[in-house]
Amino acid sequence: MPGAMRERFAEVTTDLLGSHERLSVVTADLSARLFDEARAAHPDRVINLGIREQLLIGVAGGLALAGMRPIAHSFAPFLIERPFEQIKLDLNHQGVGAILVSAGASYDIAGGGRTHQSPGDVALLSTLPGWTIHVPGHPDEAEAQLRAAVRGDDPVYLRLSNQSNARPLAPVGRPGFHVLRRGGAATVLAVGPLADSVLAATEGLDVTVLYAATVRPFDTATLRAVLADQPEANVVLAEPYLAGTSAAEVAEALVDRPHRLLSLGVARDEVRGYGTPRQHAIAHGLGSAGMRLRITRFLAA
Repeated sequence: MPGAMRERFAEVTTDLLGSHERLSVVTADLSARLFDEARAAHPDRVINLGIREQLLIGVAGGLALAGMRPIAHSFAPFLIERPFEQIKLDLNHQGVGAILVSAGASYDIAGGGRTHQSPGDVALLSTLPGWTIHVPGHPDEAEAQLRAAVRGDDPVYLRLSNQSNARPLAPVGRPGFHVLRRGGAATVLAVGPLADSVLAATEGLDVTVLYAATVRPFDTATLRAVLADQPEANVVLAEPYLAGTSAAEVAEALVDRPHRLLSLGVARDEVRGYGTPRQHAIAHGLGSAGMRLRITRFLAA
């Protein structure tokens, strides 16, 4: 359901504000209306700054330095790309954490054009140390990840999407990778809302399918354990953002073992047609048919 993750986020956050006195919410106009009830109940801890994304992160950093647990929310390009320097300096450099919750994913807002698309957000944030990065594939997963993040003080990025799997696939309280299907020819790592399409794309193929709703830290142990049972280390990454974002993590995980890697994801070339999210996915080869074609060619090579 479009917007289901973002609406669940607002509902759960409104509830959490009542039981976590350190929790605060900072918005930059977008989605601010979803927090009207929360702002009425907690006017000193729910702050809308208007369209000032750099200030959004700066205020979050200041709240964290004052002992609060801030949640900063906007669309992905405005939350990660535009104020990246503030994330680097006001959070990481200061040694404080915040929960950054985005919406829009890579191209959910296809009609908004390139300004509202952010396929590079996870790759960009991965250049900074210490971040936990969640890519939920279902609203239930997003809720569990948010509730866990509120209890800590570390930096967390929660990447919400309008796309969703039919059911939650990550067990609550277990942030690593999870086996959805077993096979012997390769291991396919399906990230977040791509899982259902990956399962359809690999139906009948002799591959293991792993599911990841959390990509940082990268679950090296599970990947290595699964590949230990396979004669060749063939890995396919299926990520709903920039292709190859986790390629370095795979290389590091398998530094002592020869391996082959196929990276599926959003291409670097911009799709300039507006269209729909599904049309963008197909254009980037992330529909089930496109992924199956590339995976079967990879296995046959």
